[in-house]
Amino acid sequence: MSKVIQKVMGQATSDGAGVALKRIIGQGSLPRIDPFLMLDEFGSANAEDYLAGFPPHPHRGFQTVTYMLEGKMGHRDSVGNAGLIEDGGLQWMNAGKGIIHEEMPQQTQGVMRGFQLWVNLPASEKMSDPGYQDIPAQAIPEVIIAGGKVRVLAGTFQACTGAVTTQAVKPEFWDVHLAKHNTFTADMHSQHNGFIYVYEGRVTIGEHDLQKGELGRLSLRDTLTVFTQTDSRFIVVTGKPINEPIVQYGPFVMNTQDEIEQAIQDFQAGRLA
Repeated sequence: MSKVIQKVMGQATSDGAGVALKRIIGQGSLPRIDPFLMLDEFGSANAEDYLAGFPPHPHRGFQTVTYMLEGKMGHRDSVGNAGLIEDGGLQWMNAGKGIIHEEMPQQTQGVMRGFQLWVNLPASEKMSDPGYQDIPAQAIPEVIIAGGKVRVLAGTFQACTGAVTTQAVKPEFWDVHLAKHNTFTADMHSQHNGFIYVYEGRVTIGEHDLQKGELGRLSLRDTLTVFTQTDSRFIVVTGKPINEPIVQYGPFVMNTQDEIEQAIQDFQAGRLA
C-alpha cells in the first residue's frame, strides 16, 4: 500500500513580473522529487495578483506543464508559436535545447487559478527540439468513478490513456474530483516517485491527513488509497526517476556546470530558439 512519507505546505512567493503564487516543489523543505523540479499553484480573484503575467523568459533542458483550473492564459514564443489555455485546458511544452516564451493572462477580472509543473529531461533529450501540446478541456478524457471523476491528463488510469503524448518522460498526471466520504483507489508503479497535492478539501491516506494546500510525498507500492473527509479535489503525479546529476541555474536545468555556462552564453548571444 502506498503511503505518505513527507507532508509539505506551499510557500507564498511571486514569479514572472510579480504573479502571486505558492511554491510547493522547488522550495527549501522539498527541493525536488525526481523527475519533478518544481510545482507552483497560482490562484486569485484579484487581478493585481496575476495581470503582470510572465513576460518573455528562456528555458532549456526540461518541460513545463501549465494546467488551468479557471481563467485564460495566452502564450507565445520566439519562433512564432502562440495559443490560449482556457478553463480545464493543459499545455505541455518541451523546452529542450532552448526557447524564449511568455505566458500572459487574457482576462482583466475574475478568478485565475492553475498549476505549473516542471518536468526534468534525461541528458539524451535535453537538447531536443522545442515543441508544444496545447490540449483544450474537451480533449482531456475523464473516467467516472464512485463519487466523482478522474481527469486523465497524462499516463493511464483504468485503461484510459491521457491526452499528453510526451515520450522523453512518461508521467502519470491525474486530477481527481471526489465527493465526501468516498474512496479513490488506483494502481501505482512501484518504481516511480510521486506525490498527491490537495487543492480543495481534506483527505486521508493511511495514517496521514492532507488538507487544502498540502502536498504528500508518496512511497509508492501496488495501490494508492485516498479517503475523502470532505468534497475534495487533488492531483496525483508520478514519474520514473531519471537518476542523473542536476545542475540548475534559474530557467536552465542541465547535467553539468559547463552545460549551464553554455546555456547562458547561448541565451546572451541570441542562439535560443
